[in-house]
Amino acid sequence: MQSRSLTLGIETSCDETSVAVVEDGRRILSNVIHSQVDLHKEFGGVVPELAARDHLERLPHLLEMAVKKAGIETDDVDLLAVTRGPGLVGCLLVGVGVGEGLAAAWSKPLTGVNHLWGHIYAAMLTRPDLEPPLLGLVVSGAHSDLVRMPGHGRFQVIGRTRDDAAGEAFDKAARMLGLGFPGGPALDRLARKGEPKRQPLPRPSLPGLEYSFSGLKTALLYRLRDLGDSVTDQDRADLAAAFEQSVVESLLEKLDRALEAEPVEDVVVAGGVAANSLLRRRAAEVVGKRARLTMPSLELCTDNAAMIAAAGYFTSPLAGEVGRRPGGEFRPAVVDPSLGWD
Repeated sequence: MQSRSLTLGIETSCDETSVAVVEDGRRILSNVIHSQVDLHKEFGGVVPELAARDHLERLPHLLEMAVKKAGIETDDVDLLAVTRGPGLVGCLLVGVGVGEGLAAAWSKPLTGVNHLWGHIYAAMLTRPDLEPPLLGLVVSGAHSDLVRMPGHGRFQVIGRTRDDAAGEAFDKAARMLGLGFPGGPALDRLARKGEPKRQPLPRPSLPGLEYSFSGLKTALLYRLRDLGDSVTDQDRADLAAAFEQSVVESLLEKLDRALEAEPVEDVVVAGGVAANSLLRRRAAEVVGKRARLTMPSLELCTDNAAMIAAAGYFTSPLAGEVGRRPGGEFRPAVVDPSLGWD
């Protein structure tokens, strides 16, 4: 009987602290997530120093919870996987420091994981039979990237934003509309009450597979200035719906173009913005008849350690060595806050 392989993942790249245990890179045994939304709400955005301090305080308890919920002992862990970038440098240092300490104390191997890769692997936790090659659209607060994934741990960027990512655009639009932090979910809720045709906004359009959302933000700002004190709650809802529609249709237009140029059987749309209700609905309509679309569950769209554990399992030097427990092997995870897809 083939033994199972257990990976313990740690995620501290921004404002979610998470620890998870994943079996064979596909099955989640535990995925404990703590959100720092309440901590940063009064500041209208993430304060890096506060975020790092909160990670440090909460990780020991979350680690204990994740191991207990998974029903394992620490000696059962085969591999430790921790986010090494991209992200906030202080936050990354906390997670990597804890990972290095555990690896040394438990005599377990440690691998550093690219956070962006993790979002793609979140889809593989949602659909365990999913395998590359595939086309991925990763949309989050800091990234809007179209990538080809020919094999595990191999990514080719074919399109990306020239300025703000979709998540940043949503957050800034939400701030203009007086919706507070976090802006993306609040804008999504308000947009459900609006009609985009009543307050139309331009759809960003660049050649090729590149994105740009700075002009759309400016258009929203000018529209609000034109309305002035006469702006109503319904106007705000209509503008939220129009802004959301422009971002989503821009994202999917390039995804559709990429799929037409080089057809694949599987498409993944992942990242924090993949929780947006309009994007989930429209992506199914755009992709559905031409390829199999996989979008992570809402919990796996946010930053989480299960996706880091899965990515670590498939991309570490121990990939494929199921059940191996090489006591004493130790690989430090070098922090790189500006890490890209490479």
